[in-house]
Amino acid sequence: MLDANMTQQLQQYLGNLREPIELVASLDDSKRSSDTRELLEEIAALSDKVSASFDGDHDRKPSFIIRRASDAGKWVRFAGLPMGHEFTSLVLALLWAGGHPPKVEQEVLDQIAALEGDYEFEMFFSLSCHNCPDVVQALTLMALYNPRITATLIEGGSFQEEVDSRNVMAVPATFLNGEMFASGKMGVEEILQKLDGNASARAAAKLADKPAFEVLVIGGGPAGASAAIYTARKGFSTGIAAERFGGQVLDTMGIENFISVPYTEGPKLAAQLESHVGEYDIDVMNLQTAKKLVPAERAGDYHQVEMENGAVLKARSVILSTGARWRNLGVPGEQDYRNKGVAYCPHCDGPLFKGKRVAVIGGGNSGVEAAIDLAGIVGHVTLFEFDSKLRADEVLQDKLRLMPNVDIHLNAQTTEITGDGERVNGLIYKDRESGDERKVALEGVFVQIGLVPNTEWLRDSGLALSQHGEIEIDHKAASNLPGVFAAGDVTTVPYKQIIIAMGEGSKAALSAFDYLIRNAAPAEAMAEAAK
Repeated sequence: MLDANMTQQLQQYLGNLREPIELVASLDDSKRSSDTRELLEEIAALSDKVSASFDGDHDRKPSFIIRRASDAGKWVRFAGLPMGHEFTSLVLALLWAGGHPPKVEQEVLDQIAALEGDYEFEMFFSLSCHNCPDVVQALTLMALYNPRITATLIEGGSFQEEVDSRNVMAVPATFLNGEMFASGKMGVEEILQKLDGNASARAAAKLADKPAFEVLVIGGGPAGASAAIYTARKGFSTGIAAERFGGQVLDTMGIENFISVPYTEGPKLAAQLESHVGEYDIDVMNLQTAKKLVPAERAGDYHQVEMENGAVLKARSVILSTGARWRNLGVPGEQDYRNKGVAYCPHCDGPLFKGKRVAVIGGGNSGVEAAIDLAGIVGHVTLFEFDSKLRADEVLQDKLRLMPNVDIHLNAQTTEITGDGERVNGLIYKDRESGDERKVALEGVFVQIGLVPNTEWLRDSGLALSQHGEIEIDHKAASNLPGVFAAGDVTTVPYKQIIIAMGEGSKAALSAFDYLIRNAAPAEAMAEAAK
């Protein structure tokens, strides 16, 4: 199961085990069970602190638990093989069970251990999902640090009947005590916020105690990370408040146009951004959503940013880099069947539609790439494009047209997504040439029609926005408000690309630096600096 490189790496990792661990498998006569046995035997052979047994009697087969030999009450179960994107999750589970400390703040570990109540988590993932590992690892950590928490992590492709019976049509899908708990990516802190009723109040109090920043960056994507690094290097006190560090990069699979790096993946790049930011004295406030911007009354005074949890952050300059999100179709049925057949991430959710009929809405690069990816998994793909021609790069169009199980409809306006109350069963579109309405029977719809800027919270701030809701900036990344700058996909700068966002973030930071050195600090800041 493991190639030579993986075997060597895993053996090195297992050298960090501090205590013996046990792998206990429940198997049947299937090929997947045979592969599971082979994997566990290979792992056990790499360390004298790992033992594997195959006498488990759990209903899900194949599956196996990982537990510390001295504490059988703390365990995590993998159902199916955790390979692909989840191999790292498997390695971390082995290390954590064996006493190797996780790279998590002690405050978070204490919060996990202090949770009261019994929590039985079941989480479905796919091996191609780049959003799933965060949830898998968060639940693994919780299960291994609190005996009243259990986590069963299920590879959906190995348990297709259960996926269908539980109407799992998007991953990551997390159930708690048999009921749907959350759909989508979550880290351990987000899960704790949902379980711990006092978490939000504690977070607000912690934020409220922070001193004013010289530069406050709102948003933790490529633009925000770049801006923060540049201002920190200038010696300014810098904070990043982000809804999720990494931003939309976390939802991006293959990246092949990041100059000097022929290929990388979004989650990997986001981790590298976080690591780079961590090299500087930057206060990263993750899982924080901005609610309102209150501009300073005069240049040099403090701007205020009110957060959803009630805290208020102050800064002499603000760099807005809140990015953009997937644009919705806005047709009947879309919201009703979201995560019930309507999806936005083909890499994450495509494997759940194996052998089925799906649609892709959108003929740009993202839409055509999605159709190409899905064509190798699903039974049939129908691509609908509103325009009279596809807008994707020619090389992508040529590849798409070679796919034998893909149909393309141009001049097609999607008017409704239909379903049976439980899941999608079709799509209605209007032929814009003839005016005729037609229905196509489908099991899934993947929406890929571009982005919408995250600026709703800024509409009453006095900030100038374009007709599309983007922040209007000049050639120095400055907005119409003194001391407020913006960068990345949230702005009017054309061509929404990672590398452009990074450059714009750097530009915004340098402009903020220029603004700060030309405008005197408030009296209270001067007094604080003199102490």
